[in-house]
Amino acid sequence: MPLTEVAYAKINLALHIRKRREDGYHELETLFAFVDQGDVLTAASAAQDSLTVSGEFAPQLADPFGNIVARALGKLPRPGGLRINLEKRLPVAAGLGGGSADAGAVFRLVRDMHGLPDDWHQRAAALGADVPACVESRACVGRGTGTDLMPIGNDLAGTAVLLVNPRVPLSTAAVFKAWDGTDRGAMPHGSASHIAIAGRNDLAQPAISLCPTIADVLSALAETDCLMTRMSGSGATCFALYRSHDVMRASAEKLATRHPDWWQMAGALR
Repeated sequence: MPLTEVAYAKINLALHIRKRREDGYHELETLFAFVDQGDVLTAASAAQDSLTVSGEFAPQLADPFGNIVARALGKLPRPGGLRINLEKRLPVAAGLGGGSADAGAVFRLVRDMHGLPDDWHQRAAALGADVPACVESRACVGRGTGTDLMPIGNDLAGTAVLLVNPRVPLSTAAVFKAWDGTDRGAMPHGSASHIAIAGRNDLAQPAISLCPTIADVLSALAETDCLMTRMSGSGATCFALYRSHDVMRASAEKLATRHPDWWQMAGALR
C-alpha cells in the first residue's frame, strides 16, 4: 500500500541574522512555522530507490535525480528501496524550504515504514540547515545556522495564511551575500504570535535589492485585511496571516484579480 506525505511549506515568522561566520555560514535566530499545504510525496516499496517528479513546478528541477529527495534517501539505511513520486506544487528557490520540506517528508516516510536511526538529526542537517526543522514540521525556534531547535508555545496553530510568490526564483546564497552584515538585535522571546509581530526578516531588504517585485507583493498583501505580512526566508515568497479563513479567501480572490500572474497558496498554520 503506497504511503502519502505532504511536504509542508516552511515559512519564517521572524528571521534575525546576527553575524557571518568564518565558514561562510551565518549565525541566525528564526521562528519556523509550517503551512498545512505543500508538495506531495507518494512512496511504495521497491527493489531499489527511484524518483519521478510531476506537478506545476517539476520543470524547474533541472536534475530531479540529483535533487534533495534522492540525497535524503541516500542518507537513510533501509532494508529495501522506495519508489517515490514527488508532486512539485511549491515554486523552487522561493523561501519556502521546498527542497528541505521534501527531504523532511522523506524522513517521515522512512520513519513510518522502517524507523529512523538515532542520529537522524545529524543526517538531516547534512542535507541543509532547514531540514531538521522540516522533519517534524512543527513551529519551533532555530538558532545557530538554523539546526539548533527549541520547541515553542504555538498560539498561532490554525491561523489562516496566504502565500504569494511573484514567480521570480531567488538564490539564497545571493541574498545572504547582499546582507549588509549589520546585527540589528536578537529575536524577541515569548509566544509565537509575539515573536511574529515584534520580529523582522533581516533578509527582506537585500532580497528586495535583487528582486524589487517583492516590495510590490508585500505592499499588495498589506493592503488586505491581514494581521501581519512578511517575506519568508530569503524570498521571494511573502505571506500574510488573517483572523479568519473567510477574510483570507476574500483577500486571495482580490489579489488574484489584480495580479493574475502571481502564484498563491492558501492554508492554515500547523
